[in-house]
Amino acid sequence: MTDKVIRGRGPWELALERLRRDRAATVSAVAILAIVFLAISAPLIATVVGHSPIAQYRQSGLSPSGIPVAPNHMFWFGTDGLGRDVLVRVLYGAQVSLLVAVSSSLLAVIAGAVIGIAAGWYGGWIDTLLSRLMDVVLSLPLLIFALALVAVAGAGLTISIVVIAFFSWASVGRIVRGQTLSLRENDYVGAARLMGASNARIMFVEILPNVAATVIVYATLLIPSAIAFEATLSFLGLGVVPPTPSWGNMLYDSIAYYKVAWWFVVFPGVSLLGTTLAFNVLGDSVRDAFDPRHEQTIGGAE
Repeated sequence: MTDKVIRGRGPWELALERLRRDRAATVSAVAILAIVFLAISAPLIATVVGHSPIAQYRQSGLSPSGIPVAPNHMFWFGTDGLGRDVLVRVLYGAQVSLLVAVSSSLLAVIAGAVIGIAAGWYGGWIDTLLSRLMDVVLSLPLLIFALALVAVAGAGLTISIVVIAFFSWASVGRIVRGQTLSLRENDYVGAARLMGASNARIMFVEILPNVAATVIVYATLLIPSAIAFEATLSFLGLGVVPPTPSWGNMLYDSIAYYKVAWWFVVFPGVSLLGTTLAFNVLGDSVRDAFDPRHEQTIGGAE
């Protein structure tokens, strides 16, 4: 009888195996890939249907009384109050939402991870200073700050990314700081110290890989928040500047027509809801894959 070779598997391999067996993760990942594909294909689809996202088709896209046209063979998702194609604008709005969400989340994760590791590793007055900075950022009123920033710099895509990243990095920093405080007492960190490793090497070679799973989990949960955040800013006129399509400004424009043009509010609303839901489900699945016993992976450790 041949003895079976028992091969150990690391936490990353185990997490990927759990994700592969998770139907919710599979469905949400497929949905996200489909959304990304449609967003990338927006120019091609616009060419196929023959409509620009900002062009106003007042002759064919509005009724004689000036009401948006319902979905038909020319406008598959109907038109908005200016006779623009809702389908094409929804797809271009997906580009804006994904670009803002991914960019701001990436900036927030990088800044939060670096500052959080520095605070947890150095301790002392550096930890106190950086921790209080995180507390200040987390206590700032979002809308007031966004209004002030837009009043100074003007609304736009870049401002949206900066505002969302600024309000998100502190949460990542607090989580990474708490992880670093516990990891710095481990034996392998002490061994690296005895071998003369520099602080930078210990922080980013020894500690960072061990908090990477937590950062990835938080990043997947941060993206849907950023998408909703961007839509809120655009809805309030603080995000992308019209006529650039965004799900937020489309929902704002639909307020005057929701009683007579259901499609104008339904399609961007469902797109926003479906995208945030897919990312939230995937984020929950990633969290469960790395933390199968539901231990506290994300929280504000002090």
